[in-house]
Amino acid sequence: MSEAAAVPPQRCGLVAIVGRPNVGKSTLLNALVGQKISITSRKAQTTRHRITGVRTLGQAQFVFVDTPGFQTGHASALNRNLNKTVQAALGDVDAVLFLVEAGRFGLDDAKVLALLPPDKPTLLIANKLDAVKRRNDLLPWLKSMQERHAFAEFVPMSATREADVQRLLGILEKYLPEQPWLHEEDALTDRSDRFLAAEIVREKLFRLTGDELPYASTVVIDQYEEEGKLRRIGATIIVEREAHKGMVIGEGGERLKRIGSEARQELETLLDAKVFLELWVKVRSGWADDEAHLRSYGYE
Repeated sequence: MSEAAAVPPQRCGLVAIVGRPNVGKSTLLNALVGQKISITSRKAQTTRHRITGVRTLGQAQFVFVDTPGFQTGHASALNRNLNKTVQAALGDVDAVLFLVEAGRFGLDDAKVLALLPPDKPTLLIANKLDAVKRRNDLLPWLKSMQERHAFAEFVPMSATREADVQRLLGILEKYLPEQPWLHEEDALTDRSDRFLAAEIVREKLFRLTGDELPYASTVVIDQYEEEGKLRRIGATIIVEREAHKGMVIGEGGERLKRIGSEARQELETLLDAKVFLELWVKVRSGWADDEAHLRSYGYE
């Protein structure tokens, strides 16, 4: 009697996604996980927390860590906090995805590359490949990138193409150690619904205020109650100045209404429940440079 084919061992590993602000890390994380768990915005520096996304395929479980874009600008307490988050994330991962725009490499990219631990396998992810007109132009660029760092792999891709995302997962699997999974098979993130609610309100805030509102604004969830298929959520948008409060509220309260409406619709889809969402706006001058305020708003 022939022996049953041996089942391959489970693999599981932590993978950090790193890169300069606004290079597309959150978009890539959402694509790898297969559902939106991290906020995306044209405004630089929208990811403020270390967000973990989970994807289980076959015997492999990928645990992705989306880090804030490393801050090279002014040294506020918020930026120092974000930079510590990046470095902590790199300390305990099994592999690193270093994300750059295909064919481009600037000073901010170089500053992030300098932080990468030499002992971790690092894959160079050349994103936004669809924006490169002639692929041959990438060859001299790739040669220069290989001289900068001993990358384990080079993966040209577009995070918006499902085939490219699947190819990346296939390449990445061999870097996961053979060990039991850390999460349930159907898990998507280790973040709570309460946390995701704050992130989605914050995303709508940034998208709908555009470049008018400085990025030193945040969202605090004051109330999160579950009543069967209903979620009652109360959230406060914290801004630094009275003028910023006016920007968020908009003429006749129109903009705040729209932020609330778009956030509510997305939350209903994400939570598969009816959502009742109330928003307030408060001014807390200097919060982004105050360690105590940062802790109270959830910045570890």
